[in-house]
Amino acid sequence: MKILLAVDGSEFSQAAMKALVSQMRPESAEVLVLRVVESRIFPVSPQMAPGYAPEQDEILKEDFRHAQESVNRASQALRSAGFSVSTRVVEAEARNGIIDIAAEWRADLIVLGSHGRKGLQRFLLGSVAEFVARHADCSVEIVRVPRKHETA
Repeated sequence: MKILLAVDGSEFSQAAMKALVSQMRPESAEVLVLRVVESRIFPVSPQMAPGYAPEQDEILKEDFRHAQESVNRASQALRSAGFSVSTRVVEAEARNGIIDIAAEWRADLIVLGSHGRKGLQRFLLGSVAEFVARHADCSVEIVRVPRKHETA
């Protein structure tokens, strides 16, 4: 079984990885750990020369470095559990990137965590997990982290 584990370095990704380890048999699974890096596009005046804002290139390089670190952490944990693992970091819009790579790799299952956003925050930021579940060509498992209840 080919399983794409989408990570973003959060506790939600950690929960998704733990769910994968507890539910799947390592000898029957091939895992691709994927991190999608979204480019930070800032509006630029047409009069500005290309490369005028070199700090944007540095920001993207730093984002890729952090992304590779989170992918490496997840892959090491999965390898320790006996899984066959490959990794990939791509630049794309998160939800389409996950869908596209899953289709290209011919994943049987996508596993990802949910941030559990609601209301205005969900409207403004969207739901990657919901989009992936609605548009993927394969099965999708969305792992939720139990909410921490505050005591009054």
